[in-house]
Amino acid sequence: MEISGIISAIVIGIVIGTLGRLVLPGRQRIGVLWTIVVGIVAAFVGTAVAKVLGVADTRGIDWIEWIIQIALAAVGVTALERAKARD
Repeated sequence: MEISGIISAIVIGIVIGTLGRLVLPGRQRIGVLWTIVVGIVAAFVGTAVAKVLGVADTRGIDWIEWIIQIALAAVGVTALERAKARD
């Protein structure tokens, strides 16, 4: 992966993590850095899932891929919050 791909993955991860956090009700008790990490992971995994489903490369904006990524980010934020709550 080229440096531009890594930078764009980080930027997209920030957006995905933030959106994933916004779709959840209530207040999440995880930090901004964890949100970014969850968003980056969700972006990579969501892209892989979209490729497997055959919806990664469509004309225009890949809405289905974005929905998959945001849903994975929401699940990741919830899982991380619950794991931290046990501490």
